[in-house]
Amino acid sequence: MDAYIVLLVIVVMVAVVLFYKKPQKRGFVPPNFRKLLQEHVSFYRALNPEEKIRFEEKIIEFLGYIHVKGIKTEVEEIDRLLVAASGVIPIFGFPEWKYYNLREVLLYPRTFDHEEFLSEAARNYRDTLGMVGNGPMQRVMILSKPALRSGFENSMSTENTGIHEFVHLLDKEDGAVDGLPEALLKHQYAIPWINLMNDNIEAIKEGRSDINTYGATNKAEFFAVASEYFFKRPDLFRENHRDLYDVMTRIFHQTPPTSLPQES
Repeated sequence: MDAYIVLLVIVVMVAVVLFYKKPQKRGFVPPNFRKLLQEHVSFYRALNPEEKIRFEEKIIEFLGYIHVKGIKTEVEEIDRLLVAASGVIPIFGFPEWKYYNLREVLLYPRTFDHEEFLSEAARNYRDTLGMVGNGPMQRVMILSKPALRSGFENSMSTENTGIHEFVHLLDKEDGAVDGLPEALLKHQYAIPWINLMNDNIEAIKEGRSDINTYGATNKAEFFAVASEYFFKRPDLFRENHRDLYDVMTRIFHQTPPTSLPQES
């Protein structure tokens, strides 16, 4: 019996070492990642010191469980960080959130055709900048590398392809990409949000809005396009679309930081 107890203790200790004391996987986080974030991500630059530490921790966590792979293009350190930043920004108000519905992000050297991901023979490239996979591409996101970088290069713009696709992924969390993120939005705000989307889509179609016209495609695209604007230019978005801004602070559980666009 004594020998059995000793063996049991040893087994428990080994389990603790293997599963509880194992260092967190860092993925491909470069040693100078803070400097790169400071130079390229305006959202990060505008955070206070404590928030920057939390953002950095989320970047490390993200790259520890999501693989960024280049398809016929090299994935540089900045590309991995921009993918991670695209994912962290929309969930920054949810400290415990992880993308359990994503395992890999594929970067392509240009715009692409959806069919390329289902057939190696397809070569009919169209003007697609990003997409969230379905069916055989479940848990995969595809991004154009130039579009990813462009979204962070101009802090004055209202567009960011990476954020756009990660918002689609958040929207998909409840099972449907429909512009109504039930996993994020409290029930009492659902109807007001739907009404706001309908009104703003109509305004886009009639040329009465500065929101990207692609947002009028459907409610899912409106949510993603408006989210780009909300996170890229929160100051301007609040000024021009206060009702949308107020609801989206509730959806994302955060008020995006604002700062001057220049690099420090």
